[in-house]
Amino acid sequence: MVKHFLMNLLLAFTWVALTGVLYYSNFLFGFAIGFFLLWLMNRNERDQRYFNRVPKIIGFILYFLYEMVKANIQVAYDVVTPRFFMKPGIVKYPMEARSDFEINMLSTMIALTPGTLVIDVSEDRKTIYIHAMYMKSKEQFIEQIKERVERRLLEIIR
Repeated sequence: MVKHFLMNLLLAFTWVALTGVLYYSNFLFGFAIGFFLLWLMNRNERDQRYFNRVPKIIGFILYFLYEMVKANIQVAYDVVTPRFFMKPGIVKYPMEARSDFEINMLSTMIALTPGTLVIDVSEDRKTIYIHAMYMKSKEQFIEQIKERVERRLLEIIR
């Protein structure tokens, strides 16, 4: 998998060198062309993890950016208006993540979203405690984290 990623980077930098235009958009276009070419060349290989994982990573990044913008707007609106819409709460969240890296990535993704903060990880590393500014329902909040963040993140990592 690392071999495919490094080859994709090499193809993207080759594209940038050939075009002579050093912009992010040109690099991303070269990365996409390189990804497509590598996929064409390796269609019959058994190890397709790289070609399955890259679209999931891109989808997760876009989803996370959307959620971050949405949460920023919600918090900013609450700060600017005279009436507070906050309903703070602390949730005990049961995790599926087990390794230190998985737990760290999950807690980082939760903490990066405005309005949420990871307070603690339990001793047995099976639950984390999350403070949320806007808690309508604990069950809904847990389901949202489990389905939208943790499941997608673990699909990428594992």
